[in-house]
Amino acid sequence: LFAEAVSAAGLAWIGPRADVIRTMGSKTAARTAMMASGVPVIPGYQASNTEEDLLAAAAALGFPLLVKAKAGGGGKGMRIVDRLADLPQAIAAARREAMNAFGDDELYLEKLIAAAHHIEFQVLGDHYGNVVHLFERECSVQRHHQKIIEETPSPHLDDNLRQRMGEAAVTAARTVGYTNAGTLEFLVDGAGHFYFLEMNTRLQVEHPITELVTGVDLVQAQIRIAAGEPLPWRQAELIQRGHALECRLY
Repeated sequence: LFAEAVSAAGLAWIGPRADVIRTMGSKTAARTAMMASGVPVIPGYQASNTEEDLLAAAAALGFPLLVKAKAGGGGKGMRIVDRLADLPQAIAAARREAMNAFGDDELYLEKLIAAAHHIEFQVLGDHYGNVVHLFERECSVQRHHQKIIEETPSPHLDDNLRQRMGEAAVTAARTVGYTNAGTLEFLVDGAGHFYFLEMNTRLQVEHPITELVTGVDLVQAQIRIAAGEPLPWRQAELIQRGHALECRLY
């Protein structure tokens, strides 16, 4: 990884450790880590990658479900499947797309959470075990699994759900020894249950709306963390003020 090359050259890497990038960059390894930490994950199957085992697991999980690429992102290597008869074709297509996009055709299965809200939490961790979250961004409005509108605070969350999801995001980051800026993505169903989806081990383009409502310069925070400074805030000192939107133009 580039992160390893930077560190090997004696420079300070502004981001998480390379081993953490590997763990959280793999959808299946991240799911395993989150299950071990107690953070809820979407029911799924990742034990074997043979078509025979995927078909058997899908029949046990039930439909609709998602075929997803282990190394996926941006909706590539992903297929929605509504019935068992369509699964072999979906597996073959997802494998081809994943190999072309990521050089890795391994797949796994997840139950499809219908009509879910897609909500992500910004986190920061220092080199001394301190982790905080800077609240959420609502990103349910998407086109081909690409986010179009980001909003904070999310109109879907009440104070209780926001607190529980924030605590889960901090637990997730602390479990893997996360340092610097990252984003935990969750799906929230109609009953208010939330599930870990994935982690982005970097600062995302949506970060300015978090800066606007928290007053925290996230880029500056990244540099200070990489320079060895501890986080200057406790969780209770971080609050949301106002409302912010970011839109992508297509």
